[in-house]
Amino acid sequence: MKDMEKFLYENHMESPLIPTIKEELAPYLVKKQGEFTIEDCDTLPDEYWVELIDGVIYDMTAPTTIHQGIGDEIREFFSTYIKKNKGKCITLTSPVGVQLDCDDKTMVQPDVLIICDRDKIRRRVIYGAPDLVVEVLSPSTRRKDIKIKTMKYMNAGVREYWIVDPDKKRVCVYEFAKEELPKMYTFEDQIPVGIFDGECKVDFSAVYEYVSFLYD
Repeated sequence: MKDMEKFLYENHMESPLIPTIKEELAPYLVKKQGEFTIEDCDTLPDEYWVELIDGVIYDMTAPTTIHQGIGDEIREFFSTYIKKNKGKCITLTSPVGVQLDCDDKTMVQPDVLIICDRDKIRRRVIYGAPDLVVEVLSPSTRRKDIKIKTMKYMNAGVREYWIVDPDKKRVCVYEFAKEELPKMYTFEDQIPVGIFDGECKVDFSAVYEYVSFLYD
């Protein structure tokens, strides 16, 4: 774990992430950051999209079409493999709430996730850690996804975490179950899925081809 923290500090961590709440949200929230619960988030109007991590609310903006296209294609690779092999795992995309720590202080919304324990899938939320999580970076979520969520997912029991950077066209893959430092890939690589022992691969050249026109 110390090696992982060192890697994050040397390669990803930037200035401290201090989330602020939009002024228009103030009438709905009267607590301090760190004290909020899922119930507090449920009182917000539907047009506000937020995540809750350890009692701290993070505003989120609507994803771009590149962001959505990449997530959809990754899910398609996962889903095709699972169906072909008649697997029991389920793959989902945002918006879906994940009650990561099974408490009322954290509710995240990963871009793509795989859950192999169907008992964790409830009507409204995923209750517990998914097996694999993919986050596609955007300007508003970049530091949170890299800095905070990496440690949060690892400590919660997520087995594998992919961070996809559309701007730099690279993918950082953490296999927490193996306690290894992450592997770096490009959008020209076929990336093996560790939780499926590498038998499933996501062809990122195909993922990029699907959304490449949006880069023009």
